[in-house]
Amino acid sequence: MKLHKNIIITILLLIAWVLVYMSLEPFSNWLVDQVFGMSAGAKITESVRFFIYDFPKVLLLLILISFAVGIVRSYFTPDKTRKTLAGKRTFTSNVLASALGIVTPFCSCSAIPMFIGFLESGVPLGITFSFLISSPMINEVAVVLLYGMFGWQVALIYILMGLIIAINSGWVIGRLKLEKWVEDWVYATQLGEGDNSEEQLTFDDRIKFGYNSMIGIVKKVWLYIAIGIAIGAGMHGYVPAEFLSSFMGKSNWYAVPLATLIGIPLYSNAAGILPIVAVLVEKGAAIGTALSFMMATIALSLPEMIMLRKILKLPLILSFIGIVGVGIMIVGFLFNIII
Repeated sequence: MKLHKNIIITILLLIAWVLVYMSLEPFSNWLVDQVFGMSAGAKITESVRFFIYDFPKVLLLLILISFAVGIVRSYFTPDKTRKTLAGKRTFTSNVLASALGIVTPFCSCSAIPMFIGFLESGVPLGITFSFLISSPMINEVAVVLLYGMFGWQVALIYILMGLIIAINSGWVIGRLKLEKWVEDWVYATQLGEGDNSEEQLTFDDRIKFGYNSMIGIVKKVWLYIAIGIAIGAGMHGYVPAEFLSSFMGKSNWYAVPLATLIGIPLYSNAAGILPIVAVLVEKGAAIGTALSFMMATIALSLPEMIMLRKILKLPLILSFIGIVGVGIMIVGFLFNIII
């Protein structure tokens, strides 16, 4: 069978990726110890070592996963997603909407047009919320960073917990019948049908789509990753473990609610906040507490609420914050029990 040029190049690049990834730790140690000649055990040495190893590691993982997810995304367009969800009203549809949120390229910045498009296409409010909650919270950047910093077990549990929050929050919002709190102009807006040109794409085309998607994502988040890891590196070397464990450890019952409330008004994406979360955990913070802070920052930030106010009335926004916030706290407590 004849292999296309793009497929051959992709296979060669995957081999190169594996070789580079396997060489990261010995290379970073060699660079810090031999080239820079830094004193072993010193705070500045450990901070520099942390950054030199973690930044390329996370970037490599992001490149691989975003490329793979980009190929998957080539099978989904906003129009196809709306048609898939339209007219569905069962709990199963909340599950489907949440799962679609993971692999489709929508985030909080595209909430307004997507919200309008879903509602206009007949997608019920609760199912729309399941989609919009899962999309920014469980994306490839978050999964890559969690895997790179905590391992596959934590990444898998996070995905499952994030899905539970999205599914159940959307289901509760749907059961409460809150459609009257959507601004009237939303239902009056008409959207075109779009096109289904993705169905004619060859696998070669989808590989190109994956490359373009990967490049776009890396361009958008690499600086956030660098800043987040730089802050984490500084905390790694200089923040005493006792300082954080004293009020963010498992023994403090109020740590999870407090972390969630602190995270809500803040704004960051997964790339910026997760390296800091990793160091918080390393320094003694309970992982559920740290992840509650992260999830609240990503899913319930003040800038996002201001943006959503254009399409939702205040009672619905407050209901959204309350329902998702309680879900985040429950997940935080469960993480602290499990891990």
